[in-house]
Amino acid sequence: MRRLLSLNQHRKRWGASRHAPSGTDLSCLKETIIDFGDAEQTRGSTKSLDQHLENLRREFSGQSELLWYHAKLIVLIRREFQTSQQYAEFRSLWEQEGDFLRENLNIRWLVSATDTFAEHDADPAVRAVAMMASVLVNTVKMQESERFITHAADLSVDPARVATLQEELVPLFEGMSCFTAGTDDTLRNMMWRLHPFMSVEPSGPILDEIWRRFQVEDTVFNRMRLLHRREKTRWWED
Repeated sequence: MRRLLSLNQHRKRWGASRHAPSGTDLSCLKETIIDFGDAEQTRGSTKSLDQHLENLRREFSGQSELLWYHAKLIVLIRREFQTSQQYAEFRSLWEQEGDFLRENLNIRWLVSATDTFAEHDADPAVRAVAMMASVLVNTVKMQESERFITHAADLSVDPARVATLQEELVPLFEGMSCFTAGTDDTLRNMMWRLHPFMSVEPSGPILDEIWRRFQVEDTVFNRMRLLHRREKTRWWED
């Protein structure tokens, strides 16, 4: 079994040296738009590194090649090809082009970046803040996935239950109780505590960007925001 796993991992790295960066011109990559037909998001990965990177190139069709280059570095790191060298390139990329990456990467690739920082960075603060972002995203992913498989998205808000939350403590489990939709200060207070961590470069600003997007995408944070009516306990910025 160990030999089989080792062989599979080796196969996933075949040809990696052809894709390792060398003297990469980031400015040129940023200005180059990938033309690979209709964009199509990948699901999972193939054992062939060449094929997997080609699939990812299609995913970024119509976008800057710098975004695909970022994804390629993550793939090389995950396939354990010259991990320290590829991570150094990845870290340098974020130091130089962090603003561009945060603005243009979707949440899928932002959390792939924080997963990479959490696993490989030498700074415990960077790893910790990156892990905060990853936990946040995966928690929302689980909640929204359950919402899909239970058809919860087809349900509407019950005003009577919203009113009940204003008057009563509704238990959940282990001493936890329901969020008081409309007035609760939980998220505002959490944001006050989160804010200092968002300045930890380079993972903090990614956490900030993900949090900002969660307030406008169709997430539980946005749905609760639409029910909120107490100005002094708002947790989002316009």
